[in-house]
Amino acid sequence: MNIRVSSGTPSSLDAGALVVPVFDDGKLDGATEVADKELSGAIADVLSSGEIKGKTGEVSLIHAKDLKVKRVLIVGLGDRKKFEPQMLAKTAGTAVRYLGKRGLRSIAFALPIEAQHHVREAVSFIVEGAIAGTIDSTTYRSEQDKPILLETLTLVTSAGTHSYEQKALEEGVERGRILGEAVNVARLMALTPANDMTPTHMAARAEELAKEFGLGFDALDEDRMRELGMGSLLGVSRGSDEPAKLIVLTYEGDPGNSEKIALVGKGLTFDSGGISLKPADNMHEMKYDMSGGAGVIAALSAIARLKPKINVIGLVPSSENLPGPRAMKPGDVLRAMNGKTIEVINTDAEGRLILADALCYARKLGATRIIDCATLTGAMVVALGHAASGAISNDDAFVKDFLAVANRSGERYWHLPLYDEYTTAVKSEIADLRNSTGRPAGSLTAAAFLQSFVDKVPWIHLDIAGTAYVDESSSMAKGPTGTPVRALVAYVEELARSRAKGGNGAATPAGTATTAR
Repeated sequence: MNIRVSSGTPSSLDAGALVVPVFDDGKLDGATEVADKELSGAIADVLSSGEIKGKTGEVSLIHAKDLKVKRVLIVGLGDRKKFEPQMLAKTAGTAVRYLGKRGLRSIAFALPIEAQHHVREAVSFIVEGAIAGTIDSTTYRSEQDKPILLETLTLVTSAGTHSYEQKALEEGVERGRILGEAVNVARLMALTPANDMTPTHMAARAEELAKEFGLGFDALDEDRMRELGMGSLLGVSRGSDEPAKLIVLTYEGDPGNSEKIALVGKGLTFDSGGISLKPADNMHEMKYDMSGGAGVIAALSAIARLKPKINVIGLVPSSENLPGPRAMKPGDVLRAMNGKTIEVINTDAEGRLILADALCYARKLGATRIIDCATLTGAMVVALGHAASGAISNDDAFVKDFLAVANRSGERYWHLPLYDEYTTAVKSEIADLRNSTGRPAGSLTAAAFLQSFVDKVPWIHLDIAGTAYVDESSSMAKGPTGTPVRALVAYVEELARSRAKGGNGAATPAGTATTAR
């Protein structure tokens, strides 16, 4: 996609449509005000008529036959007082999907006046959202239904009424492009059906990205896992003919520094539940159970392009969970890499089993901080719905820093507790641990189980079960969302900036609120 910046007026823009964001106060300013004047007050008329009120996501199309830009799309931004730059990603995605489905290949997007205080961030979110908006879930259709073929995106500043720093604009465009493309990498991987996205395929895709962007790559096969004692991960793969893989990507942004952050993502390429078989309804969506792993792979590809001065490793334990003749059974006992024994109560609680050995291996590779992400529990959907992911940690300062950054990335996370009662609940009568404790606090007992494999390393667990894919969205196609790519990349960038300034963690800018609780 060709992305450019212009300070021109709508009458001078070479684009198929101009997108003008408006707030629910009805006030027009900046490029939107200029566009309204050139349209003889048509935008103001639409708002005053009540056709739309500027609420978030509302759209109205105006045909402008007397201007070079023949269409103007009004998109609501909601309450001006609550504006945050990340809102622009959904606004851009909504516009791209609306106009792209109507065959437009060039779109101009007017920056709201509020963007002048956050130029780099605002531009980055617009570009990211626009790129994410181009992907459809119909990848296996022989004929695409109204494909979005966006070729040019023009970012329109305030038509000369306000100055924008060129460097900030350029940096925002480039970051947005990198992040948008990485988000789509994760989404396309998750969209791929399990017959074309086995653990072997997942490792091959990771290797392709590693070669393209200069990352270190390794993929442990089952023989190497046995040598390391990874009985927990291998126990899950026993029911499938597809061999498990432990994918490792390495980014060395600060080779002389021993500090290393590990990003660990669940890579269950298909989850039938195993012997504890899932219901048939919607089981096809279990191809998405590798969304955490896809997110880690995609995040590493973006980090390699953004080049923060920090060391990062990405680990993705990848397997299928099927009820084959050799499949693990309820009552079996597995032994993880750190020697802990695990009683299998429910074979559908398999994600924590493959993550256990990956967390141990992250420690072996020298991780000084760990963030794992997984579509782990249905209980998280019950707790938070599809509005936010859960964040659970053994280190309050670490999770507070993460949340301050992640909740400005366009993704939402909520801090949940890790009480001693949850650790007690995962103890087994015959082994060290049991992999399921029943319905009460299911997401938190799952996190308590994982804590047993990080030792004292600062660690955050992200349960993205409710946010990794959506049934409906105006800003992107139904299906995978790319969560947690945005948050992981944003946190790594902020941590690198903080370290460069001599800080101990990711800094929270003055005046920035955090939703941590």
